[in-house]
Amino acid sequence: MSIKINHLTYIYNMGTIFEKKALDDVTIEIQKGEFVGLIGHTGSGKSTLIQHLNGTISPTMGEILLDGENIHKDKTKLKQVRQRIGLAFQYPEHQLFEMTVYKDVAFGPNNMKLSEEEVDKRVKEALQTVGLPETVYEKSPFELSEGQKRRVAIAGVLAMNPEVLILDEPTAGLDPKGRDEILYAIKQLHKQRGITVVLVSHSMEDVAKLVDRLIVMHRGKVAMTGTPREVFAHAEQLEEMGLAIPQISYVLRQLRKKGYCLPEDIYTVEEAVKALYAFVKKGEEV
Repeated sequence: MSIKINHLTYIYNMGTIFEKKALDDVTIEIQKGEFVGLIGHTGSGKSTLIQHLNGTISPTMGEILLDGENIHKDKTKLKQVRQRIGLAFQYPEHQLFEMTVYKDVAFGPNNMKLSEEEVDKRVKEALQTVGLPETVYEKSPFELSEGQKRRVAIAGVLAMNPEVLILDEPTAGLDPKGRDEILYAIKQLHKQRGITVVLVSHSMEDVAKLVDRLIVMHRGKVAMTGTPREVFAHAEQLEEMGLAIPQISYVLRQLRKKGYCLPEDIYTVEEAVKALYAFVKKGEEV
């Protein structure tokens, strides 16, 4: 399943003194099975864009095509679109409302009129996928930690078996352990199920090691797209947009200034470790 966005423009409060163009003639395509990272400074249009992908908001101009069909052509089919394209918001409180974790995750499947056995199967599989134990199933989601709330929100989307999973800042505000656990669960989901993933993130470190392709938003437009390596090669341009390259890249840059002969295109800690090991080993052999 491919998603194609053609000349998408969205204007908030159109016709008022508060009018603001959030998206300006955006054209992009997301292929089936891709792991796409969406980055950009606050106010660049990221959140507005992802809310268009599953029909949460409608374009001012332009169209969103799902397998070649405009998702707004028949408004009665939007419910099906949202089942196929799942969106987990940045703040889990916007999605959690049931009395227990189990009931919250079961809400979507129940609305799909599935059998009790199928609902139970989906709920348990989804909660296991995000790493939540059975001991939390009957707890209120609002009693959980922030990281656990995010997992419940993601599980609620997964229980509907979407073909596309959109995650808006899933690790924001989490401690390093919680962040790593969420990212590992997302990575395993993509690897095992082969679903399309769109990850909105402010963390250059996270997208550098996870995604296949980056889309850079700036002032409502697509400023750049390519693999993380291709995008991060334009460090100065990114910095002008209020973004950055991964922190490890700046560390390596300082080492090169001090005379260490290290590659310039290193964007993950794993790559840095290999490069430094190779450098030390080469020095020992000389």
